Amino acid sequence: MKFHNHNGENEVETLIAIMAKLPGLGPRSARRAVIRMLEKKEIILEPLAKVLNLVTEKIKNCNQCGNFSIDSVCTICSDNSRNKKLICIVQDVADLWAMERSQVFNGVYHVLGNYSSSYIGINLEELEIEKISNRIEENGVKEIILALDATINGQTTANYIIEKLKNTPVNFFSLAHGVPVGGELDYLDDLERLPTPIDRPTFSDREINNTYDISRFIGFPEIA
Repeated sequence: MKFHNHNGENEVETLIAIMAKLPGLGPRSARRAVIRMLEKKEIILEPLAKVLNLVTEKIKNCNQCGNFSIDSVCTICSDNSRNKKLICIVQDVADLWAMERSQVFNGVYHVLGNYSSSYIGINLEELEIEKISNRIEENGVKEIILALDATINGQTTANYIIEKLKNTPVNFFSLAHGVPVGGELDYLDDLERLPTPIDRPTFSDREINNTYDISRFIGFPEIA
């Protein structure tokens, strides 16, 4: 069913089209959601519109890690209790939040924003690795955890990061046991994501060095 071209009905179709772009929603589910919002206008639609306006006005990306924040620096990066010498690199903010839900990581993050992907036209050069290099130099970073999806794009990106940062004094580590090949980080349970506490471990010599092929390194190194 399509809304006829009368007053306000183009806007409804536009809203449905926008909702259909959200993860987990297609045209039919988006249409059902919009109909429910219109039926519950005062309870759902009006409060939602107000919140969306506030989010649009106030939320920005953290200047340091790329997380969402109301300030130029997010609460994670500004927290002095966090270990600034340990950076966890993730694809997007959803993966950052997934790591935070585990409540066992006490370092800081770096959000790539994209993977290398020919499908969506993302080149490796667009990842702005220089920002990571600058953080390594400024904060004396010693270790980087590559919390990237166990997909071809994720592992290609990880290899590229290691190669670009091979002249820095950092050690690289993969994510965890239990991440299946082809798995995306945000869909994993907390125990699958981080089965080994990593608040500040001392790792064994099975770390990823500058020449190690990360695609062959699936598990987190054992604690020495």
